[in-house]
Parts: sequence; structure tokens; C-alpha cells
Amino acid sequence: MTIHYQVRPQDIGAHVFAVRLDIAQPDPAGQQLQLPVWIPGSYLIREFARNVVQIQAQGMLPNGQLMPLNVQKLNKSSWKVAPFAGAIHINYEVYAFDLSVRGAYLDQTRAFFNGTSVCLQVLGAEQQAHQLSLAAGSWPADDWQVATGLTAIALDEQGFGRYQAANYDELIDCPVEIAPFSDVRFTACGVPHRLVISGRHQADLARLAQDLKAICEYQIRLFGEPAPFNDYTFMTVAVGDGYGGLEHRNSTALICSRGDLPKIGETEQSTGYRQFLGLCSHEYFHSWNVKRIKPAVFAPYDLQQENYTRLLWAFEGITSYYDDLTLLRTGLIDWTQYLQLLAQTATQVERGYGAQRQTLEDSSLDTWVKYYRQDENAPNELVSYYTKGALVAFCLDMHIRQHTHNQRSLDDVMQLLWARYGRDFGHEGVGVGEAQWEALACEASGLDLSVFFDRALRSTQPLPLAESLAYLGIDSQCRPALNAQDKGGWQDTLIEKLSWGVRYSADPAGIKLTHVLRGEAAATAGLAAGDVIVAVDHLRVNAAQFDGLQQVFTANTPVQIHAFRRDELLQLTLLPQKARCDTWGFRLKSEAGQAEEINRNAFVIK
Repeated sequence: MTIHYQVRPQDIGAHVFAVRLDIAQPDPAGQQLQLPVWIPGSYLIREFARNVVQIQAQGMLPNGQLMPLNVQKLNKSSWKVAPFAGAIHINYEVYAFDLSVRGAYLDQTRAFFNGTSVCLQVLGAEQQAHQLSLAAGSWPADDWQVATGLTAIALDEQGFGRYQAANYDELIDCPVEIAPFSDVRFTACGVPHRLVISGRHQADLARLAQDLKAICEYQIRLFGEPAPFNDYTFMTVAVGDGYGGLEHRNSTALICSRGDLPKIGETEQSTGYRQFLGLCSHEYFHSWNVKRIKPAVFAPYDLQQENYTRLLWAFEGITSYYDDLTLLRTGLIDWTQYLQLLAQTATQVERGYGAQRQTLEDSSLDTWVKYYRQDENAPNELVSYYTKGALVAFCLDMHIRQHTHNQRSLDDVMQLLWARYGRDFGHEGVGVGEAQWEALACEASGLDLSVFFDRALRSTQPLPLAESLAYLGIDSQCRPALNAQDKGGWQDTLIEKLSWGVRYSADPAGIKLTHVLRGEAAATAGLAAGDVIVAVDHLRVNAAQFDGLQQVFTANTPVQIHAFRRDELLQLTLLPQKARCDTWGFRLKSEAGQAEEINRNAFVIK
């Protein structure tokens, strides 16, 4: 029997969806319902059930009349309906005002939801077919449309009607966008693709379709045709300032700044558009690497508690490596742009001290309590499995290429993972274990990679980044940052800088310290995150002058600091230090040797 949901706006001004859940054959002992506490792809307990309100149940009597049934809340995310011998209907409301890609949203301009936020799981019926109905007349205006990866059953021209999923897992892996969006369609390797954009924008849809087609076709061919889906949808909301994405089995939900989208008539590729293409590339690559090639603990997901794995570096870090590499291999960016992006990634890892204190495996394991809950101490203790994972993937790729004379690469590892664990995941449902991943990499490359993995994953030793780049004929430099806006990149002239070891934001009273790096000048002086510096050497200070102000002093010469900690005034003495070399830059050698040219060409082969 089919589990059926109907979702409609209940109160747009209050941002509330009304959901009706119909269960034809409930558990005779009393039907238990629950909502996931996290969403796959975003590893934090988010407690979606906190937004469920006004839940009621009714049972249908033989004469067709409805009988109220008691609903008992069992815990933070579970309910139980009183036993009933016939079909039951559950009516509940969901508050939806989360603009991110992880939750649910409703206002007069747009509606969006993930099933993890609005669709109660019917325990015991997870493998039954699930249907979702969206009635056309319920929404704010006649020009609203629907986009989703769910299978259509009976729809009108705008996509309203009934959709079906094979089971609950598929239902919650297909988000729904409902808005007066613009869209464009294209085909990649014979598979229909669709890009929809909600929100105000002036995007060149034809250019977007052309560039996305190149990305999609490259990645499909990397793993091998056919694609693992029958269709694919990029669901995008354009806002004033935003960035993010979440992968799904045949779609992705994206948020971007409207200024990042290319406008009609523009021919240059802006930094923002390059970032957007990288985001699309990243989420699309996840169609293979995490949606079907999965860590064993994700097969299946337990959506009521944390699912711990040490492999997120391989699923997020390797995906972060291939997102920009895809742009290079498809010609959407050139070598100079690629090396700029790689330098920015390396700089993010180098900044702070987290890479010296947390291993990559620990970063993955601790994601549930650290990565998504970063605080003022994060730069001192945390390393990202996205950014360092991407650097490990690059170094691993170069290590394999160098020791096999370009006969093997990380591509071969990913293709073997796909053959063993991904291609038949829908039938077999088997994930890859932590030791199995490394063993398979050794098998695919024909190398003993144990020393590499021990260093890269289970120690805080520096990665062989410069050596790996040299294999491709690329020069490296690690230098002090020019200013707070310096994200990395090659500098022909190196300047010695001073640093106080702080990150800051503007404050009406002066400078508010957001982060204080351990062991550097500010921390040694006694300053802490949250302090507001109001005067330096007895002169008032502000954010506009602070970068330059740090350079007017001499290293190890005392500087008097006045700062407020809460409502208490502190007078401290700070000794400026020479700035750390924490900013990477890369460039192609002006005269690469023949071997380096061969290596570089092998690296970018399509």
C-alpha cells in the first residue's frame, strides 16, 4: 500500500506548511511516526522536529466518518498514534523559514522543502511506495511552478499534481522547489538535465546550460556511461549574498549570490561565476561519490543519530579536488585560474593552527560536534576535511602518477570504487569500509600507499604539496599575507610583514576580535576573542586603518593596547611579531622540461 503526503501552504505570512499524511494500513499496535534529526550531506544534528506543530490524527470508520485518535509524543522526534483498525490520516503543520538548502522555506515569493523537514517517517512502512501531492490552487500566484527529482505520476503543465518515490529514502532525497522560477534544459550524454533559478536575477541561461553541459558530460564519462540517473535537476535560489549546495541522487539544491550568475552579453568569466560553476561541479560529482559510493556506515543512513566515519576526507575532500579539476579539464578555466583556486585552498589550510593539531581522520569523525559548530577557537584546533582533503587528493593523485609513470592516477581509484561499490549500490546497498577504501586505492594504483595514508590522514605532518606541484612543472611559494583580504596567489615581490595574530570585524567602539591565534602576539599579550580594541598607543582605532596600523610598529617593540572585555577596560602590552608564511602562491614554470610537460598534459587529459 502507498503512503501518501499532501503539502500545501497553511499560513504564508507565518511561514507554515500544512501536511496531510494518509496511511492505509497502520500498525495495529499503534502507528509510530518520526522525523529525521539530520539530513544526509550535512553532518550535524539539526532537530527538524522542532518545527512540527499542531499534529492531530483521525481514523476512518467503516461508514466513512472520521474518528479523532490520540497522538502521544514519545521523544524529541517521535510520535505514536493510538491503535486503529482502519486507515488513518495525520494532519500537522511545519514552520518553514530556513533559507538554506537543508531545511524548508515558505513566503509569498517561493516555497522549498526537503522531505527530512516535512515528511514524517511511517515506521515499518519505509520500503513501501510513497506519493506526494501538490495541488495547483493552493499557492500564492498562477505563475508558480514545481521542480523536483521525484517521479511524475499525474501533473499539469506547471508540475503540480502527484509524484511518487519507491520508498521513504527516495522521497527524502528529492527536494522540491515551488516558485515562479526561470529554467533551461539541456542534454548531457543523452540524459535530460534542467536548471531552475528562483529569486530575482538576470542570468544568461543559455551560457549556463552550455557550461553545465560540459561539466556534466565530463563527469559522466569519467565514471563511465550510462549516468546513474534518468534525469537531473539543478535547483538554484539567487539571493543578495549566499553560497551553498546539498547533493541528492538526481538533483541538487543550490543557493548563490545573484551577482555570481553570468549576465546576457557578458563574455568574461567573473570570480563569482567561476565559484558558482565550481559549486555545481562539486554537487554533481557527489552523484557518484557519496550518493552511490558510500561509507559503510551510510548504507543505510541512521537518521535518528550521528553516523560516524573517518572517510569524509575521501567523500568531501576528493569531491572538492575534482570540482575545480573538472573546470580545468573541460576548458572552463585555464591553468592560471586553476592554480589561483588551488592556492586559495592551500591558504585556507595553512591559516591558523588546526592542521598542526587535528588529523584529517579526526576532523571527519568530529564533524558532528566541531566542523558545523565552529567557534572563536576553530582556527586553533580544527582542520577542514573539505580543504585539506582536497590537498590530500591532489598529493595522492601526483604520488600515484609519479610512481606509475602516469599509467595510473586517482581517476583509476574512483573508477574502481564505482565498479565495486557504486554502480550496483541501488541493488546491493553495500558501502565501503575505512580500511577497504585504502586497500582499494592500493589495488587500483598497484602501489603500497600505507606510508602516504599514515602521513596524510593519521598525522599532522605537512603534506608534500610543493613536491607534488613540482612534478607538473609548477613553482610554489608560501609567504606572509598582504592584508586581511589576501586569500592567496603568486606575488612577484615578497614583503616582510608584521602580524598581531588576530582576525577581526568592525565595531562601533573600534575593532572586535573574532579570533585570536594561539601563541601569536595578541594571545601572548592577553587579548581574547570577543575583546574590543578601542585604542592603540593611546589613539582611537577603527577597522579601516587596522591593517596598515599593524605595520607601523617594529617587531618586538611594546605597543600599548586598550580594550574592553565585556564592560571591563583592559590595558595590555603587545609585542608585534613577524607575520607567519601562511599564504600560498603557485605558477607554471616559464620553461618547463619535457618530462614536466608530459606530466602536465597527462594530468589534464579529458
